[in-house]
Amino acid sequence: MDTNNQEGQASPLYKAKSAWAFCDKESEKGKTASFCDGYIDFLTSCKTERETIAFCKHFLEEKGFTADPGKDKYLATLRGKALFAFRKGTRPLSEGIRIIAAHADCPRLDFKPHPFIEQEGFAQAKTNYYGGLRKYQWLARPLALHGVICKDTGEVVPVQLGEEPGEPVFTIADLLPHLAQEQVAKTVKEAFQGEKLNVILGSKPSEKKDENGKDVPEPVKLAVLELLQQKYGVREEDFLSAEIEVVPAGPASYVGLDKSLIGGFGQDDRICAYTGLMALADSMPSAENCALILWDKEEIGSDGASGASSRFFAYCIEEVLHKHEPETSRGTVMMASQALSADVTAGMDPDYADTHDKTNSANLGYGPCFEKYTGAGGKYGASEAHAEYFASIRGLLNRHEIPWQSGILGRVDHGGGGTVALFLAAWGMNVIDFGPALLGMHSPFELSSAADVYTTYLAYKAFYEG
Repeated sequence: MDTNNQEGQASPLYKAKSAWAFCDKESEKGKTASFCDGYIDFLTSCKTERETIAFCKHFLEEKGFTADPGKDKYLATLRGKALFAFRKGTRPLSEGIRIIAAHADCPRLDFKPHPFIEQEGFAQAKTNYYGGLRKYQWLARPLALHGVICKDTGEVVPVQLGEEPGEPVFTIADLLPHLAQEQVAKTVKEAFQGEKLNVILGSKPSEKKDENGKDVPEPVKLAVLELLQQKYGVREEDFLSAEIEVVPAGPASYVGLDKSLIGGFGQDDRICAYTGLMALADSMPSAENCALILWDKEEIGSDGASGASSRFFAYCIEEVLHKHEPETSRGTVMMASQALSADVTAGMDPDYADTHDKTNSANLGYGPCFEKYTGAGGKYGASEAHAEYFASIRGLLNRHEIPWQSGILGRVDHGGGGTVALFLAAWGMNVIDFGPALLGMHSPFELSSAADVYTTYLAYKAFYEG
């Protein structure tokens, strides 16, 4: 990554290189475009953690991964929301595993257990927001419904409404400016209330009458439930045990006349899930033992059965050890392993540059970004990578001439964030945060660089191959 001075010696100065200089090479240009086309298709079809895990599971099964931990390619999933994939190398497991860990969930709106209400002639669905989102960004835009409805018979009914051509979409109405004088005088937090994130489902009343021939109570709500019953064979009670997520409707796409950017929902962190998945599938079998972990619940603290704080990962390692190397303890493997916490970071935003430390910020189009530490307010809530490990991964990428950069998430005392790195570090292994930068992170339409998508894949592939 260093430039050379006139005497041919390495310059003491450092400057990150544009990833486009790499991706525009004749040997890489077509590969970059093809890889990003596949990524856009993935983003379009995988808008929930269940859809993401199902896609990855099917893809890996086609690549020869099975549910047998005694095989060289092992695959396990948990409740359709977390995934562990392992490929055996020639090294003993006691020498560790190369792990890429990403997450499949992202900020969104979820139906409440009792979602259906009727107000002023509208049938609406009450929601609760999931993760750190900006509420106003979800108003006055087309929305879709994805998820599952679980009946008391055990039947699970998949739901996807608002994505197919000709299908109706949904929305949350915003207040017109003519009546917003009081609203605009409030803070953003006060002006946009979570309890008002009610999704409009319909406005046409049911034609049904009661036994006396009179209109039934809440006729618009009834009409919506009748339509859902016709389409899915479900009743209102079934939504008590449903998982319905409200997501932006429509496909991901290239952005800009030059198609240099990719816009879409859920790139935090499906950009790393996809690049990690493809890196595992495409990397050459080597001495290295390799694993990919996709967790759920990262956006709300990584708790729960399918989050990074659960024992799912440890159970999978134990299954592999039992079949391949029973004499080796789980602790030995964990302490010897190397991991990349594959998550995104904040890219330098041209309109909000003052929120960043320009010397230590990530920029779109300069390759995946190392974050030596995350956290906030004095590095609280973070894992900090050891210098020796950071240097070793940096050296690996330099030898492969893969572009990369290094940064932190915003100015000191101006915010911050965390990843799953601390949960991996708790096992004693080496881990560092490493993934591409985004603009508009946690928004319904996040932006990434096509060059960063492709070079992140190459970096993860090089990590697996060692």
